[in-house]
Amino acid sequence: MSEAIALAALAASLAAAIARSRRAPDWAVAVAGAAVLVATGAISLDGARRAFDRLGPTVGFLAALLVLADGCRRAGVFDALGALIARGASGRPRRLLALVFAAAAGTTAVLSLDATVVLLTPVVFATAARVRADPRPHVYACSHLANSASLLLPVSNLTNLLAFAAAGISFTRFAALMALPWMVALAVEWVVLSRAFAGALRPVRGREPPGAAVPAREPAPPAYALAVVALTLAGFAASSALRVAPVWFAAAGAGALTVRRPPRPLELALAAEPAFLVFVLALGVIVAAAGEHGLSSLIRSLLPPGDGLPALLGVAAISAVLANLVNNLPATLIVVPVAAASGTGAVLAMLIGVGVGPNLSYVGSLATLLWRRIVHAHDHDTDIAEFTLLGVRTVPAVLVASTAALWLALHVV
Repeated sequence: MSEAIALAALAASLAAAIARSRRAPDWAVAVAGAAVLVATGAISLDGARRAFDRLGPTVGFLAALLVLADGCRRAGVFDALGALIARGASGRPRRLLALVFAAAAGTTAVLSLDATVVLLTPVVFATAARVRADPRPHVYACSHLANSASLLLPVSNLTNLLAFAAAGISFTRFAALMALPWMVALAVEWVVLSRAFAGALRPVRGREPPGAAVPAREPAPPAYALAVVALTLAGFAASSALRVAPVWFAAAGAGALTVRRPPRPLELALAAEPAFLVFVLALGVIVAAAGEHGLSSLIRSLLPPGDGLPALLGVAAISAVLANLVNNLPATLIVVPVAAASGTGAVLAMLIGVGVGPNLSYVGSLATLLWRRIVHAHDHDTDIAEFTLLGVRTVPAVLVASTAALWLALHVV
């Protein structure tokens, strides 16, 4: 009965996240589900407290990163980036796609996939209109790279933050091991997307439509904000040597941008997305309850042990399937404790699975669901058949190639 209640609470929370109804917000459903599990004894108060303790530092880190990304938005980083992309594209859609790839990969790696979806995607829509390009390949690139390009750094994705401590390595070691898988993922995504949209990437000749011209006065690069981001990244890299938790560097960077351009208190609070943070904490309790009542045992029986290439491929594949069944956030919470028993390689292979796998379906990650809503807000429809076909063409190839690259990195780096 406890297992059934826990799974029902998990299903209800994910359904609320997908539906995003104002009457039943996902955070409220998740909190209610966690409360029911505690009230029915499916998880004890101590168990719920341990789940909070495990997730608390990660959630605090995520809040600081979200405020940092919002500070970059207010400083004009993304407006300047859009102008730079438009100028560099020179009216050539294929060159525009290359620049969008670079921008999406860098934004995802440094400011997390949420920044790519929420802040960069609208800029890409506007930039495609300026150069009279079909927005589809460029907007799909934002969606795919928000997931695939999140492999590089612990700060690139909430799932990475959740697994960072379990991996038992430093920030720089994480980046060194994942650099090759990250580059391989980008290469495969480029080959597939550039071929899939070859017709849309042909140069368009003719006059620009009214209102689509590049502004005569482009925004200047926000030097202060870029310097803060660079120093924050340097702090992340030095955190292990200095024995200072990376969260403090993220908080310092967020504070530096906030002091420079102080937002209203309510705007600052909303930038940290408190509802999402509450959802993550409540979901952690629900997954902990499900794990105690058989889910962890099931995953343990499925995951292959060891750190050989076949084992790593198995971990990545199972993690990808689970991400598409229950979303990558709960998938990470479920798999991390089991994968950690096999060592660093298994944890990083799991991250490849939950990072790349969500490109196969809308429900694979919360970021993809949010991207879909942003696309609809710009009066564009997402074709589920086209989205799925792109996922079928990219996900298996990226999973195999990136996991093989990880195996190589584990033996070379």
